[in-house]
Amino acid sequence: MQQLIEAIAKALVDHPDQIRIRAREEEERVVYILSVAPEDMGKVIGKQGRIAKALRTVVGAAAVKEKKRVMVEIV
Repeated sequence: MQQLIEAIAKALVDHPDQIRIRAREEEERVVYILSVAPEDMGKVIGKQGRIAKALRTVVGAAAVKEKKRVMVEIV
């Protein structure tokens, strides 16, 4: 899952070397925290959050296949 998020984020940003992804286990799900360079934040979020929503949808679909619940936070 982490590799999927990283691959998508690297395709979107200008500074792929500054991408950091952390996983945090919670009760019933795994939360992935994606951090990018401040100047790349708009590219990852997109206009009206469309890119972020699409990223969460793709990751959510992959999680269903693995029978897991995941959430992606962008900071």
